[in-house]
Amino acid sequence: MRYVVGYTANGRGGDAVNLAVALARRQGAALDLVMVMPEDSPYNGVYPPAAGFENILAQQVGQWLEEGLALIPSDVVATAHVVRGESEASALIEAAKDLHASALIIGASSTGLFKRFTVGSVASALLHASAVPVVLAPAGYSRTEPITRLTCAVGSREGAEQVLMVGLTTARRRGLPLRLVSLVALGNDDGGTTVEDASKHLHGLVDASAALDADLLAQLDIEVVVGSGRTIEDAVDGLHWKKGEILIIGSSRLAQGKSIFLGSTANRILRALPVPMIVVPRDYAGTADDLLQTSQVPVVDPAGPSSVAPTSEVKEAGK
Repeated sequence: MRYVVGYTANGRGGDAVNLAVALARRQGAALDLVMVMPEDSPYNGVYPPAAGFENILAQQVGQWLEEGLALIPSDVVATAHVVRGESEASALIEAAKDLHASALIIGASSTGLFKRFTVGSVASALLHASAVPVVLAPAGYSRTEPITRLTCAVGSREGAEQVLMVGLTTARRRGLPLRLVSLVALGNDDGGTTVEDASKHLHGLVDASAALDADLLAQLDIEVVVGSGRTIEDAVDGLHWKKGEILIIGSSRLAQGKSIFLGSTANRILRALPVPMIVVPRDYAGTADDLLQTSQVPVVDPAGPSSVAPTSEVKEAGK
C-alpha cells in the first residue's frame, strides 16, 4: 500500500503531507513524496540551461524534499523522489503509475473564513485525468492523527452504487463509522428534487446494498443524512463535520472510463467543504483493499523502481 504525495515547498505541500500521514497511520501505508522538475525545452525561459544550473536546481529540490521528509513521523515509512515532466500534473500521474500507488494526495489552496477550496491548475488537471483516486487536503490542514469518520456523498445519477460500495467496504476495512450523505439544493436549479425524494433514494440504495451483502451492512455503524439548503454550498455548510473526517465522492458521467472528471456538483461541494476529499475515478476497478487497506507497515525496497533519487540524480517521468 503506497500513496504518492505531490509535494511542494510551501504550505500546500505541508497540508498534503499532514493528510498523507493521517491516512497512512490508519492502515500502515508507505508514502512517496514526489517533486517535479521541468524538462529541458527550447520553450523554457533559458535554453539551453546555463552551465551548472541543473545541478543547483537538483540540489535545491533535494533540500526541499529532505524538509518534507522531516515532517513525517518515524512511525510512517516514507521515500522521496524527483521526477521530470512536461507538466506537474502529468508527471505526478506517471509517478503514481510507476510506483503502483493506490492514491495521489495533494494540497489545495483555499480562501475565506471557512477554508473553502480553491483548485489550482495542477489540482484541476489531476481531477480531470487521474486514473487513481485523488485526495485533496484543505489549506491549513494540520491534523496527523488517524481518520475518525468516513462520509460518502451519494447522488441520484448513474454510478452512485459504485461510490456507495467503495464507502461501505472502506468503512468496514478501516473500522470507521460511515455517514451517507445526499445533498439537496432547494433553489430553482435542482430540478424540483425534495428532501423526501433524496431520503427515499438514499435509503433505497442502502437497502439494495443490504440485499447484495447483508453481512457487510451488519458490521457497520451507518448514519444516513440528507443535507439541504438554498444551494449545494449551503447544504454542505449545514452539515456537521468532524475534525478527523474525510469525504468520498465519485466522478462525473463525463469522465472517460476508469478516470476522474470532477463534475459541476462536486465542484460546488468542494468550494464549501471544510474537510479533505477523496475523488474516486469512474468505473473504479479498485476496492477498499486498494484504496484504504488495513495492513502492517510495508518495507519499501530501496533497490526497486521507487528508490530515493539522490539530489544529484533526477528520475525522468515515463522513462
